[in-house]
Amino acid sequence: QVQLVESGGGLVQAGGSLRLSCAASGVTFSSYHMGWFRQAPGKEREFVAVISRGGGSTSYADSVKGRFTISRDNAKNTLYLQMNSPIPEDTAVYYCAAAKRTYSVEPAAYDYWGQGTQVTVSS
Repeated sequence: QVQLVESGGGLVQAGGSLRLSCAASGVTFSSYHMGWFRQAPGKEREFVAVISRGGGSTSYADSVKGRFTISRDNAKNTLYLQMNSPIPEDTAVYYCAAAKRTYSVEPAAYDYWGQGTQVTVSS
């Protein structure tokens, strides 16, 4: 049974920092490209960042580029999102997702999803 479990969300002040984690089980973690997505109230789920199977390639949404960093530890089956200098517009539920075949920014390419963790950025 595949499980992706996010943690590390919470309330953070604008300009602070926060690190999200996503622990994977039931999958060969290193065989999957991994992504972070987010969904704010009343908005569609949007791409945040993606990292390739071995961690050698990363891509970011323009809105977070230079502020967020995606990384992974395949030995620990864990994905991370380091959020530096967050702004109130980053407030959303953050989801991690696993894609077996495609390195993609599209949610439809992902096979498995976590349950999400709430991030709230106060001004």
